[in-house]
Amino acid sequence: MRIDQAVEWPTVFLLIATYALWLLGTTLLTGLWLPLGIVATGIAIAQFSSLQHEALHGHPFRSERLNEALVFPALALTVPYRRFRDSHLQHHHDPLLTDPYDDPESNYFDPAVWARLPAPARAALRLNNTLLGRIVIGPILGNILWLMGDLRLMRQGDAAVKQAWLLHLAGLVPVALWLWQAEMGWGGYLLAAWVGHGLLKIRTFLEHRAHEAARARTVVIEDRGPLALLFLNNNLHVVHHMHPKVPWYRLPSIYAANREHYLRRNDGYVYRSYAEIFGLHLFRAKDPVPHPLWPFGSGQTAEDRGIAGIVEERHAGLAGTVAQQG
Repeated sequence: MRIDQAVEWPTVFLLIATYALWLLGTTLLTGLWLPLGIVATGIAIAQFSSLQHEALHGHPFRSERLNEALVFPALALTVPYRRFRDSHLQHHHDPLLTDPYDDPESNYFDPAVWARLPAPARAALRLNNTLLGRIVIGPILGNILWLMGDLRLMRQGDAAVKQAWLLHLAGLVPVALWLWQAEMGWGGYLLAAWVGHGLLKIRTFLEHRAHEAARARTVVIEDRGPLALLFLNNNLHVVHHMHPKVPWYRLPSIYAANREHYLRRNDGYVYRSYAEIFGLHLFRAKDPVPHPLWPFGSGQTAEDRGIAGIVEERHAGLAGTVAQQG
């Protein structure tokens, strides 16, 4: 499903508002009270990342280059847009959702890799599997693993990754020039980036679960509050995965018109709100770190069996990378 428009104005207006909040957060609001500036800038960074997600899916313009140009500044500091685009589109191959190797956004580990990790690394990853841990240490742990993984790919000669990082460094230039004269210095901005990444971790915390059927791995969170706007309705995540070209502001009406269909599709993987999720999982892990169904058995359809047969050696460096975090 796709609703084609030459310009999707709600996304354009929201992007303008997000840049405006970012500018105010790093200047006027920081001048009033530094914590206020940090929180406002962090919210702007999280909203901007959600808008980058829209851009990589083809919004708000039909031109891929124009969409990329709109989100060119590296407000989030550590995630090159093209790396986000390529890894996220790979994640949208639904038969591989939650795959510890071939789903770039999976938080699960191969149990064999998990068993070899030192105790401090396993403790950090268990804490990261609670919502509080995901918000507080998730941005640090996730970024370290992300950066080390990309360094490994660049050492292996991956030209696309190198190009993405060169463009990202160019995108850091306007951010650095602005911060050079703005009220907020780099110390405050690093805290704001941490706040922004932490907010995004609320969205990704339980977007996908381990389930034998690929269609049932993706959540619906029936929240219509501020977080739904911050995440651009990606809380209706199964709808987004089924219709990735639909703009964010159309997702609620599509879900409302076909609610029972989507809940049958994802086997009832649904929460009423983010408040419910905080109540259930702020201090309690949603599931184990080692993938509880790995490797998938032979009882699925061909569509659902995408994870089977992937050998551990393809990502042999993963255990060493995580172990270094201990």
